[in-house]
Amino acid sequence: MKSFRNHKRIALFTALLILGFSTTVFAHSRDKDRWDNKYDTEVYLFGENPIPFLVKNVHLLPKGKVLDLAMGEGRNGVYLATQGFDVIGLDISATGLKKAHKLAERNNVTIETQVVDLESFTLAPNTYDVILCTYYMQRDLFKQFQSALKPGGMIVVETYNIDYLKYARFSRKWALDTNELLDIFKGMRVIRYQDYDNGKEAYSSIIAQKP
Repeated sequence: MKSFRNHKRIALFTALLILGFSTTVFAHSRDKDRWDNKYDTEVYLFGENPIPFLVKNVHLLPKGKVLDLAMGEGRNGVYLATQGFDVIGLDISATGLKKAHKLAERNNVTIETQVVDLESFTLAPNTYDVILCTYYMQRDLFKQFQSALKPGGMIVVETYNIDYLKYARFSRKWALDTNELLDIFKGMRVIRYQDYDNGKEAYSSIIAQKP
């Protein structure tokens, strides 16, 4: 009887593992399909121009290898490539990255890209001179940035903060708390920081350097 119960427990545990894995795979597949559908248009969903915060502060960044996380259609990574950086972009959407390559071609630069599910991705340590992440919120990934940078490397992060909820229907969990970027990157030297609110949207931006 005891052996039978143990077999039942093992079978139940295995079934739960399989169910959890299947649910996770389905969720990730759904995210990929959703973004592929969004990007499947001739128009660039977020435009072709880089964010102003990046353009204004690009001269501060150390030249070298840039990792553009959640690259999307490539507007920021392609801009950095035009400024002489070596750019690799990661995103869950192959459709978005295909458009990023087209944008790079039009700007006479080359980029590397890879289709990746960032929710299950681990950054290699001491690899990048710059890590760029805009309008993508994944707190556990942010915590890997410092170790993934080379000494003296910098992060550039910009995304919506809690004040954005005043202007749009937006999930609270994807919005930064007040000063949250400063807290996440407190082990780094803050080079630039801003909170922006123009009455229509609100976001926070940071550039910080690994010691």
